[in-house]
Amino acid sequence: MTVVNACTRYGQGGSPTAVVIEDATLTDDTRHAIARRTDTSHTAFIDTSAADTPGVRFFTSAGELTNCGHGIIAAQAVLLHRSGATKHHGRQRSGDRTFATTAIQRHDGIEVWFDQGVIALTDHADRTGGGIIAALGLERADIAADVRVASPGTPRLLVPLRDRRTLLSMRPDFVRLATECRRLGYLGCFIYTLSPTARTGTARMFAPAIGVAEDIANANSVGCLAAHLLDTSGNGEIEIHQGDTLQSPSSVLASATYTGSGIVARIGGLVDLGPPVDLG
Repeated sequence: MTVVNACTRYGQGGSPTAVVIEDATLTDDTRHAIARRTDTSHTAFIDTSAADTPGVRFFTSAGELTNCGHGIIAAQAVLLHRSGATKHHGRQRSGDRTFATTAIQRHDGIEVWFDQGVIALTDHADRTGGGIIAALGLERADIAADVRVASPGTPRLLVPLRDRRTLLSMRPDFVRLATECRRLGYLGCFIYTLSPTARTGTARMFAPAIGVAEDIANANSVGCLAAHLLDTSGNGEIEIHQGDTLQSPSSVLASATYTGSGIVARIGGLVDLGPPVDLG
């Protein structure tokens, strides 16, 4: 097992993510047990039996996830490092989807990009999200625009705030928030503010319903935000900073484009590799 820092910012911080190379002989109970022992929010299990298209599964302390953006970034960085190459264009299989990936060795880490796929956007969140807004400890006056549901496979709520100070001072009621998210079928809530240019922003991701009170870097939600911005403003390029309140700064980039199937996004981040860890 290797623990890497995914989606670092200026060579620092990032989300500690455990990566396990396996041959698909582990049971799900064993994978879940390993995820509970790693002391990281997420663990990626890589099955390399199909060398051209490795399968990757993701587990948290609460169970399996169908997708994990920074877990994809971490897994691809480890695979590039193991190959001894400096660049690789490949494919990965996770859940019911196979998608393109790119990993490049840079002087400040391994840069990874992956294709997120089609992102569904819906506008009914204002009619259902009142309980979540209260659980987040926010008032309606704090919200800068309509909240929106975005889903690259699993729905989450996108909540725009008026100012960064409110964002950084949030203290959600995690028990209530988990209950509300489960009731509405949301993975969690991605709360964000944008700079005046809307090319950069700051965000926090709360997902207690899946056992992650606050995520240091939530790459899939950044892709969802890029899709929302493309849909509403025509600008689908964004860099989001997270992790400041957790003393682990992170950065995720995303670029959304229109296709015949809908809006898709490409997501990127830098990885700082750590030493191997004995599973015990």
